[in-house]
Amino acid sequence: MKTKFRILQAAALILALASCNQKNATILKQSDYPQPPVAEKIPVTFNEFGNERVDNYYWLKDKSNPKVIEYLNAENAYTDTVMSNSKALQEKIYNEIIGRIKDVDESYPTLMKGYNYYSRTEAGKQYRVYLRKQAAPEAKEQLMFDVNKMSEGKKAMRFGGYVVSMDNKLAAYSYNETGSFADYILKVRNLETGEDMAENIPGIASYEWANDNKTIFYITVDKALRPNKVFRHTLGSTKPDELVYEEKDAKFNLSLEKTKTDQLIFIESGSTTTSEYQYIPADKPNEKPKVFLPRVQGVEYAVYQHSDKFFMRYKDKENLNGKIYELPLAGYQDKATWKEFVAHDPAVRIEGVDVLKNYLVLELRKNGLNEIKYFSLTDTAKQEILFPEPVYSVSLAGNPEFDATTFRYNYTSLNRPNTLFEYDLVKGESKKLKEQEIPSGFNADDYVVERLWAKASDGTEIPMAIVYKKGLKKNGKSPALLYSYGSYGSSSDVYFSPAYYSLIDRGFVFAIAQIRGGSDLGEQWYEDGKLLKKKNTFTDFIACAEKLIADKYTSPQGLAAMGGSAGGLLMGAVANMRPDLFNTIVAAVPFVDVINTMLDTSLPLTTQEYEEWGNPNEEEYYKYMLSYAPYENVTAQNYPNILATGGLNDSQVGFHEPAKWVAKLRSLKTDNNIVLLYTNMDSGHGGATGRYDRIKETAFEWAFMLNRSGINE
Repeated sequence: MKTKFRILQAAALILALASCNQKNATILKQSDYPQPPVAEKIPVTFNEFGNERVDNYYWLKDKSNPKVIEYLNAENAYTDTVMSNSKALQEKIYNEIIGRIKDVDESYPTLMKGYNYYSRTEAGKQYRVYLRKQAAPEAKEQLMFDVNKMSEGKKAMRFGGYVVSMDNKLAAYSYNETGSFADYILKVRNLETGEDMAENIPGIASYEWANDNKTIFYITVDKALRPNKVFRHTLGSTKPDELVYEEKDAKFNLSLEKTKTDQLIFIESGSTTTSEYQYIPADKPNEKPKVFLPRVQGVEYAVYQHSDKFFMRYKDKENLNGKIYELPLAGYQDKATWKEFVAHDPAVRIEGVDVLKNYLVLELRKNGLNEIKYFSLTDTAKQEILFPEPVYSVSLAGNPEFDATTFRYNYTSLNRPNTLFEYDLVKGESKKLKEQEIPSGFNADDYVVERLWAKASDGTEIPMAIVYKKGLKKNGKSPALLYSYGSYGSSSDVYFSPAYYSLIDRGFVFAIAQIRGGSDLGEQWYEDGKLLKKKNTFTDFIACAEKLIADKYTSPQGLAAMGGSAGGLLMGAVANMRPDLFNTIVAAVPFVDVINTMLDTSLPLTTQEYEEWGNPNEEEYYKYMLSYAPYENVTAQNYPNILATGGLNDSQVGFHEPAKWVAKLRSLKTDNNIVLLYTNMDSGHGGATGRYDRIKETAFEWAFMLNRSGINE
């Protein structure tokens, strides 16, 4: 009897799936599919500040447990079953995106110390090839790294980049085979022979050459993947590498940077609110590091060396958007020697600094848009580069040559492919170097870009950029996708994406919300969306969704939302707070198990992120986090259709967070919508590492959104 029932059920499912291959067909619900996997409940009880929490799925965090892997595989198999009717759509979207990307392409070369460096993608290959050529007539191309060959036989490959020695003969480089953003291995390649040397140093975060072409400084990570130790290594030496500096404050991460003048190597210690620089002369690599300025809680600074002075970007509570000081090379510790070069402006945030011999170039942010301004160091002249479009993004690409009189910048907008420009500081002119090609064709005039302002619950105006195909009727019947991030001061800039047009050309409105928690409208915008003001991030996003609906761009039945990592926290929070606003939510590697993660100091990122989220060991922060933590606040209510993704080797957000969230959602939700979990079993936080595999993942996510909207072609 049971067998007969299963056969009939399977036949009904096949007929239902077939009917869904038609455009705008009936949208299948959870009850139309077989039952999803059910995670076993093994209650674990926690008590904090008089509050008792019961976590039924705590066991899912242990990937060494075979039952955990079995459960993840079952979820992946179930997701494949539910998504089987969209295979043709996924393939179609994949081919569309591929058609908008130049398969064989080459980056514009960058001149460094007599060589032009560039990279290339080759037909049908997943990874880039890195090359260089001497800046001389008839110079031959030299292959440095073929990441495709490096990836052979590997399930994942992340190339961490390279740094070339002063004599141009050696390259220190890093990679990992786990797909995570950790576990990098440092090696050294002889660029004249193409052979690797004996160096093989695991657990690397960053590295720089000294000027003797044999000394490498590198940073390793601790068990929590925090970059915390600087070592000095001599090529060919059999002695243990010398520990140069250890950062013992768990809130601080270390990084290395060599000045453009090649005179100093900086060791940078930074938390989210405080920084400190130390330096070692690049010509004297055996010297002990010296502190540039001692750290002061709440003061962030960054140092840029000129040949005869320092420039310092400085930020504190009175100068949230930053200011620029000019300091002498000697005696700069005395603040009386500091000269204010660029004053603080509460309406303009300093985002980037590039120092050249005769110019200082700044990347600024004003009213949610980027600007570029430069200053002559030989006279008092200053100039801005103006951009005419209402919504765009521009970013400095700099120039590695200190004596240069040009710099590069990238320009893009929602309907303008990325374009690399070179600006001549002497002539005051921009020259286009390279524009992103769309092989299948693209006409920007076929699309409309607008900037909207939504009013948040506290009255704050929140900017939002949208793009849609011309001819759209604002009658509330169009599907839409609203995207944002909203954490760490990372701005949600507009950009051109070949992928989004597979949605837009099917009638979607695509929107980017510049919510608090990012720095889109300056540093105060960030301050107003972190710690005990974190809920502003969520209510801002909700306000943007309400604006799209009120202005009839879409409806709750047509609105999808998407965010990843900390943006996945945003997705989890708004799903709990206003599930009625959204038809579909895609949460990529979502940070949803906030309380458990922030209480576990053995996990990556936890301790150093107390300045972002708060310390849950303090009652005030614990209770505030508890009030919005997505996993803790799942309740018995209707939820949108949800797709959650994870990576088994994720070093930033544990794979168990989306897994636990999905299990709890399924156990409590009261609707008939679909909740899916997909875990990449070979990679980490960024998903698939190969470019074609990444596009397949995007096509899968788009197909889920389209299918939930009733679009299957």
